[in-house]
Amino acid sequence: MAAVEKKTPESLQAAVDRVGNPVDLMRDQPRRAFSHGFGFVPGEFTNWREEALAWHTSCALLDQSHHMVDLFVQGPDTVRLLEHLGVNSFAGFGKDKAKQFVTVNEQGHYIGDAVLFGLDDTSVDLVGRRTALDWVEYHAQSGDWDVTVERDPQSVERGGRPPRLYRYEIQGPSAGPLVEKLTGAPVPDVKFFGMTTLSIAGRRVRALRHGMAGQVGFELFGPWEEGAEVYETIRRAGEEFGLMQVGSVAYSTANLESGWIPGPMPAIYGDDLAAYRAWLPAGSAGSLGGSMNTRDVSDYYVTPYDLGYGRLVKFDHDFVGRDALRARAEQPHRHKVTLVWNPDDIARVFSSLWTPGPTFKYFSIPKARYGQFQMDTVLAGGRPVGISMDCGYVVRDQAVVSLAVVDEAVARPSTEVRVVWGENPVSAKPSVEPHEQFEIRATVESAPLARFARTKYRTASQV
Repeated sequence: MAAVEKKTPESLQAAVDRVGNPVDLMRDQPRRAFSHGFGFVPGEFTNWREEALAWHTSCALLDQSHHMVDLFVQGPDTVRLLEHLGVNSFAGFGKDKAKQFVTVNEQGHYIGDAVLFGLDDTSVDLVGRRTALDWVEYHAQSGDWDVTVERDPQSVERGGRPPRLYRYEIQGPSAGPLVEKLTGAPVPDVKFFGMTTLSIAGRRVRALRHGMAGQVGFELFGPWEEGAEVYETIRRAGEEFGLMQVGSVAYSTANLESGWIPGPMPAIYGDDLAAYRAWLPAGSAGSLGGSMNTRDVSDYYVTPYDLGYGRLVKFDHDFVGRDALRARAEQPHRHKVTLVWNPDDIARVFSSLWTPGPTFKYFSIPKARYGQFQMDTVLAGGRPVGISMDCGYVVRDQAVVSLAVVDEAVARPSTEVRVVWGENPVSAKPSVEPHEQFEIRATVESAPLARFARTKYRTASQV
């Protein structure tokens, strides 16, 4: 009997070659827009409207153990590798330090970002979407670095085994008193994005001083085997503080308030990165949704300055893309803003489902992104002025909003623009039904949208 030849998974480069263009490949990708632990974390414990208010009014408890990817890097060259790839300064970085790690290509275009946890002086955990983690793992394997890497994927891709770590968020006005009750000690005096260690249920729990949608809180993590006990202890202790368990549906909207754009397209399709694409699996391409429709993939690229990460770019070290970012530093760039969509126009989108006339692209509440990379054209005076990248409903403000990068000329608050909603032509993604495009009026506002987040959340931001 002849041996069965084992098939090698298709690479991203091979998939692009097969389709002919990376935009065409991503436009028809069937991958879901996002995965916030679906199948592992309930979508709702009560209802997503009240749950989304909990981090403003009392205390929210969220389980983030399943939807993010962890990349553990350790070894003598760990920090040197990260310095080589990250725009951030690593002065003083080490154990119990954390930062928003941002990577770019040689041309200074964004590849990915993730939260970087310093577990020890030569051991870290990168947590987030796969784009930044892929970039680090590739360089760790292909370069001369004395490090080892271990990836823990999302639960939907883990093959039934549990995560290596549990990861919980407690956020809201009551988070501080809850932590004091849990630990029997005052809230640790830790700066934003600093780390500390707590004792909960007799277990050693590592904690990141964090904030979600501008509210005070902590991200807690530890060995998976201890997670259920820690979670139940938090839940019981939180009852007197009005703690509410928050499901995956409400959690998906938090970034709209805090101003973090979760899905810019990684700039990995240049000729100089063919070897990287040959290393990546085809599925890493992700799905592209939205009205922006150009076959030049570089039109979708952004820089850290466009995304509001300019404060993180430090030229105190040599890194991939350093010269390009230095040249861009003083040049005009786009600005990250919140677009507040016109309620009458949104009502028209919904009512097209049951009134005569054209039917517009379905707007899913509370999160309407239908591509992993959502790219909707923003117009002013009939011409393109930016890209709307993530959209949904913010309960506290009773508003439909999106996060966008727009030209400096229209970035001023109260400026009126239009978001082109829907695709033309309609793609083959399963999430996209036949529809017509519709221009939705919108007003430019600051990002983050929340006044608390704009005035307090960023004041201690890390470098």
